[in-house]
Amino acid sequence: MTIMGLLSTESAFRACFAPATRRPLWVPQALLSTAMAEAPQKTCKRSERLVLCVSKRELGLFMLLGFPIASVSVLLDVAMAEDQQLERYTDSKEGFTLLRPSSWVKVDKAGATVLFEEVNKGSNNVGVVVSPVRLTTLGEFGGPQFVAEKLIQAEKRKESTKDAEVIGVSERAGHGGLQVYEFEYKVDSTRGGMKRIFSAAFVASKKLYLINISYSDQPENPIDTPTRMTLEKVLHSFDTASLA
Repeated sequence: MTIMGLLSTESAFRACFAPATRRPLWVPQALLSTAMAEAPQKTCKRSERLVLCVSKRELGLFMLLGFPIASVSVLLDVAMAEDQQLERYTDSKEGFTLLRPSSWVKVDKAGATVLFEEVNKGSNNVGVVVSPVRLTTLGEFGGPQFVAEKLIQAEKRKESTKDAEVIGVSERAGHGGLQVYEFEYKVDSTRGGMKRIFSAAFVASKKLYLINISYSDQPENPIDTPTRMTLEKVLHSFDTASLA
């Protein structure tokens, strides 16, 4: 999404005011303990149910233990996503924080509070717009599905939009119970073709905070799992700055 697209989305939200779920592979802890005992010692990032580092020897052990190739592939995707470097960005003045790809560069664009672009691929970007509103929470206007419908209607009204479709809608609690809506949708545009958009919004201190993550998702070159997981992590990190 270009900066104009980001601003148009922000305008759609303002006009309104005038749920990417990861599916990690569950590997039984008993089997993981056996595999890891046999594997070379190294530092690994772990969640409660998933080991997020995989060596060649571990992959072999997983396969010997009977895990299907597809499951091993999922483990690799998770590990690759974790390897993608993210760093925290905090805007103390506007009061928000997020994780962003460390290799993406910050660019100045009129109307955007902050915008990060992938080097040599400016259409892949993460942008945030902050603007004043009269509401104290998103729920005062409507639920996530209702807001998503308004958002898609605004996308379809653009001359450059050929088609737009909602993929997923969710709600989560941010820092201090902050009400955050998250949306995933795809847009087919005359400006850049098919793109996948991950968006989140919340209201705090009478300000509307909107993040848009735009990434190319062409039929001949669809977005891969590691990239998707990284972008979802960026989306889920969007919160008030008091979290930092």
